[in-house]
Amino acid sequence: MSLSKLILPGETIGIIGGGQLGKMMAQSAKAMGFRVIVLDPVADCPCGQVADEQIVGGYEDLEKIKQLSEQSDVITYEFENIDADALEWLNKYAYVPQGTELLRVTQDRIEEKRHLEAAGVKVAPYTVVEKIEDVRAGIEKLGVPAVLKTARGGYDGKGQLVIKSIDDIVLAGTLVSQGTCVLEKWISFEKEISVIVTRGTNGETSIFPVAENIHEENILHQTIVPARMSAEAGAKAIKAAKQIAEALELTGTLAVEMFLAANDELFINELAPRPHNSGHYTIEACETSQFEQHIRAVCGWPLGSTNLLKPAVMVNILGQHQQPLLEKIAELSDWKIHIYGKKEAKHQRKMGHVTLLRDTVEVALDEAERSCIWKGAAQWIGGQNK
Repeated sequence: MSLSKLILPGETIGIIGGGQLGKMMAQSAKAMGFRVIVLDPVADCPCGQVADEQIVGGYEDLEKIKQLSEQSDVITYEFENIDADALEWLNKYAYVPQGTELLRVTQDRIEEKRHLEAAGVKVAPYTVVEKIEDVRAGIEKLGVPAVLKTARGGYDGKGQLVIKSIDDIVLAGTLVSQGTCVLEKWISFEKEISVIVTRGTNGETSIFPVAENIHEENILHQTIVPARMSAEAGAKAIKAAKQIAEALELTGTLAVEMFLAANDELFINELAPRPHNSGHYTIEACETSQFEQHIRAVCGWPLGSTNLLKPAVMVNILGQHQQPLLEKIAELSDWKIHIYGKKEAKHQRKMGHVTLLRDTVEVALDEAERSCIWKGAAQWIGGQNK
């Protein structure tokens, strides 16, 4: 089904995926008057804790997918790795205004890069790797360092290998054995940034402020808004995001991750066709959050204003940070604290986030640093202070 509909309060939104993105999506939907039903294999998942109902089942379980569609007026999703057969069925028999083509493209890094190039934006030079010999040939072409990534799957640094010298090629066997990979030239970048763009069923488009992202061990640590970059670079980033959204005929939300190199040159790193970790700051710092905006888009409503109300810094709370945060809550004045409701605080697992709205991002960064929550959590592993 592809004809757009106006979904009204009282009707039901089905969400595939019950993690924190689904939870925050559901919270916005509930505030707007919708009913929410979620499909997730884990009972009492974060989204299930706030939804009206949860269907417990796998994303590849077609019977559960059909059950979700029968109980929903519109279906959306919180992550991109949905089973292909389920996607095909949904596209034919349910109302999924986002469609399935963008999901298909973003599930495969090679397809994604080809579509980005066709959209007229830059990506890092790359080669396709089918066998270990292709890695050596790719290194000869691209040089070192280079990054080897599985074409499908992988997130937060998983499914990746940085090849720093010819000797590291022997380490590539594990990834290559998992299937087709892509080898990318290492981009010497000054900053990692992201732009979240939302496009409604009528083509109306909105852009959130450009975010500066700092990663630690390949996991997002901080998002800083406004991004500390030139106005010219910010304008180029917004233009690229719009260009991609239009070329891919986006409906819903798309996060565009980019590298900012010297001379304000931009390279598109990857896409996420959904609300994104780097957009969590929008909950408090923008007139409309990325989650409300996404619900507006898939329900056929006019999009809201994305004006930034105040400079903000968002910091992720991983498993090792949760207890240090909880121990300091009484001292944290005007911190916006979000805990996702996951049962077990595992090391490096995203358990929540905090957002600090201050007069400048420098003030917010300094306050987060002085809290020592992230420094003091270095030895907090698996829920025990070692």
